[in-house]
Amino acid sequence: MSSKDQKHDYHLVDPSPWPIYTSFATLITAIGSVYYFHSKVMWAMLLGFALLIYGAYMWFRDVVNEAEHQGHHTPVVQIHHRYGMTLFIASEVMFFVAWFWAYFDASLYPSAFVGGVWPPKDIEVFNPWDIPLINTLVLLLSGTTVTWAHHSLLEDDRKGFIQGLWATVLLGFFFTLLQIYEYQHASFDFSGHIYGATFYMATGFHGFHVVVGTIFLAVCLWRGKLGHFNKDHHFGFEAAAWYWHFVDVVWLFLFAAIYVWGS
Repeated sequence: MSSKDQKHDYHLVDPSPWPIYTSFATLITAIGSVYYFHSKVMWAMLLGFALLIYGAYMWFRDVVNEAEHQGHHTPVVQIHHRYGMTLFIASEVMFFVAWFWAYFDASLYPSAFVGGVWPPKDIEVFNPWDIPLINTLVLLLSGTTVTWAHHSLLEDDRKGFIQGLWATVLLGFFFTLLQIYEYQHASFDFSGHIYGATFYMATGFHGFHVVVGTIFLAVCLWRGKLGHFNKDHHFGFEAAAWYWHFVDVVWLFLFAAIYVWGS
């Protein structure tokens, strides 16, 4: 039954196998990851990850069909989607609060284990005005291009929308490559001291968000080419843009606190 046949504007979701399927796929991925950490055998982790990707694809496909072909995403439903995305980003902020808390707790009150100074004397930190500055400029530029794409969509400029999204996805991919290069040339690793643990948890967790955001925008790019978005109905892309701006802002705090002040 389409939303036009209903006597209300709310979407009553049909029973779906994907939530329970995704839960088990996530469990297999977690168990496989632990098994890999202990035995260096990857097959269980890769199997769980493949099942998880399949479940995510099928679940997202159903949501897109609900929006584009069944007409269930009415204005009231879209308001609730906005509330949900806002709360999700707020929960992500709390994740980063934890990493910043750990970093500042260790850096403002350095213990005798790190020589009473921060950064520790035996740590060669990154030059903040090298790759970190380039990555900052890359993310700031990507925030500009995703805004360009959004305003192009609002003005029914589909060419500008696609071009802006392409630029944002490429910039996100470039950021990830630069961060991988930075990690490969680091003089310290994750284990053995508090500096490496706090540095990699904060920047690595942010890097994971960049990867997720890049995939999010790439899916929007694919959907945009299929004509799924218009100036009045495009919350899927708008949510991706919100998420990307959140990732940009977090990086500015990371750059200022960990790379500049922490050096």
